[in-house]
Amino acid sequence: MKLRATRALLTSATAIFLLTSCTQEQQNKISRDIQNWTGTNGVLEFYAGDKVVRRFIKIDKLSTAMGTQDNLPRPYRFGYGIMDENLNFMADPGEKKVYFEISDYASNYLFFENPH
Repeated sequence: MKLRATRALLTSATAIFLLTSCTQEQQNKISRDIQNWTGTNGVLEFYAGDKVVRRFIKIDKLSTAMGTQDNLPRPYRFGYGIMDENLNFMADPGEKKVYFEISDYASNYLFFENPH
């Protein structure tokens, strides 16, 4: 039993050391990789002024588009989510999962984890 506890402590200490020795950018990438693996319950809202005009729910992640020939990032993000037509944060009958794209030049949207 002591051997297991020692191994667990050593593994935890090593993980903490590795994470603290990473730069902030590397830590953020690790966090995103973990989220991509575990999934999130994301919400994407689009605004016209201060009013929500479109909402997508149950989004796992937003991805940056990459070029097929040059493998360079493209100026938009994309993902899949359920279009919440009545803006009630619930996937109601008839509301379907759809593909969407967001331009890097858009500034009227917000992506967050669903609080409900």
